[in-house]
Amino acid sequence: MYQDLQPLLFALLGALVGGGAVLAWRISEIQQDRARPADQPVLPTGVAAVLSVLRSSALVVDVNDVVLKATAPTYTMNLVRGDRIVVPELAALISQVRRDGQIRETELVVPRPGTPARHVTARIAPLGADLVLALVEDRTRERQVEEIRRDFVANVSHELKTPVGAIKLLSEAVGEASDDPEAVQRFAGRMSAESDRLGRLVQQIIELSRLQHDTPVDEAGLVDLDWIVERVIDENATDAAARHISVVRDGDKAIFVHGEAEQLALAVGNLVSNAIAYSSKGTSVVIGTHEHPEYVDIAVSDQGIGIPADELNRIFERFYRVDPARHRSTGGTGLGLSIVKHVAATHGGDVTVWSEEGHGSTFTLRLPKPQSTDET
Repeated sequence: MYQDLQPLLFALLGALVGGGAVLAWRISEIQQDRARPADQPVLPTGVAAVLSVLRSSALVVDVNDVVLKATAPTYTMNLVRGDRIVVPELAALISQVRRDGQIRETELVVPRPGTPARHVTARIAPLGADLVLALVEDRTRERQVEEIRRDFVANVSHELKTPVGAIKLLSEAVGEASDDPEAVQRFAGRMSAESDRLGRLVQQIIELSRLQHDTPVDEAGLVDLDWIVERVIDENATDAAARHISVVRDGDKAIFVHGEAEQLALAVGNLVSNAIAYSSKGTSVVIGTHEHPEYVDIAVSDQGIGIPADELNRIFERFYRVDPARHRSTGGTGLGLSIVKHVAATHGGDVTVWSEEGHGSTFTLRLPKPQSTDET
């Protein structure tokens, strides 16, 4: 009889095991359903593809202010860290758009430790029922350009007022001294000097403006530095002779650089004219050209008054003057070194200065060496 019951017992045992397994699976599924969070919103079809081709940086935020999608620049601009927005003003604006559905635009200043703040504009709009889209543009460079242009216009206006005002006063003085030939001659000489200064200032403003719009590749070619140096010496010969200063050439010869000849002559000429203006009578100005494996140096050295150490980092700023009183006596405009720096930058080079008060200065224009001189 036991043998007859054995198959039945095995059948019951199998049923219990199978039922237990089904019951355990069902219990596990119920527990997982209870523990599973609500479905996260997903990006509408095609949105990710559109964001990837936009020129603007973009990010999409869900109802919990979690960033679901963000392009790489939003991280580099310090707007997003991980999946959270770290700029409170931007987060607050996104919350407002989510509440009322109104599109908003704003400009934000995003601080960056150790570097200037970044200026960005943001356009925020609802994206469906639960998501918000923010398009962000980096305007830092534009703001910097606007600031430079504003400062430049203000400085130009101020610099032009000085010689124009002087000429007006001197003309009035000439009129009042019409019966004094000696005074008329003296005032006329000063008027001529102020007119020359005004002409130089206007010319350098024109040159700087032209340099900002031109690039050396427009008329680029291999330029013979021997020709540049000879031209600069010839152009400054009259001023040097008037101050009993000798301008001499030193260093390597037959050196070529790739660039625009007129711009390079303008830069070297400004360095030499500055050296002459700030040198003592009877001294020398040396133009040294030196060839290195990867670059070429054009160094202009003088034995002049030198530049204070705390002024060296500012002398290439437009209109900056170490000694304004001396600039008035020499007719300086404060633009010459700015032009030199601009020419160096457009040619892929740089300009540096060594100076010591009472012992003179050396300005070095460093330019990349051309790969080949076959064009010569």
